[in-house]
Amino acid sequence: MGYTEKQEALVNGSWESFKQNLSVYSVLFYTIILEKKPAAKDMFSFLKDSAGVHDSPKLQSHAAKVFEMVRDSAYQLRTKGEVVLGDATLCSIHIQKGVIDPHFEVVKEALLKTIKQASEELSTAWEVAYDALATAIKKERNRRFNAIGGAWELLFGLSFYVIFFN
Repeated sequence: MGYTEKQEALVNGSWESFKQNLSVYSVLFYTIILEKKPAAKDMFSFLKDSAGVHDSPKLQSHAAKVFEMVRDSAYQLRTKGEVVLGDATLCSIHIQKGVIDPHFEVVKEALLKTIKQASEELSTAWEVAYDALATAIKKERNRRFNAIGGAWELLFGLSFYVIFFN
């Protein structure tokens, strides 16, 4: 079964609510990420030199982009049946930051905990849309790395994995 209009409507409606409380949800989102993986702090320029998660325009802007990309993924899933990255720099940034597959799970968990105050149905709608976005980023990343002979694991993945998960 494909992504339904109802799932898309749930994501869109909660996105509107998220925007109304952006400062609260942004801090919550990044706090959850850092509780799970404190080393992730260095992946975000707006958190790198801070003592913790504090509300700021950059924090809000980044959180809004993440949630908005997932919302856009919900639309693409319903209308196209898949997510296609529209921003070529998105994958490049993830490569540059050394993002590997387990990082997507940490962000997904934070996203779902942030919106969990609602219902199981809402959580599922966001989860499916996020999974499709993460898959699209990973697919493009793997395509790029395969083009250079798969050397990314040696360049980024293994060393970053050790740093991030220890």
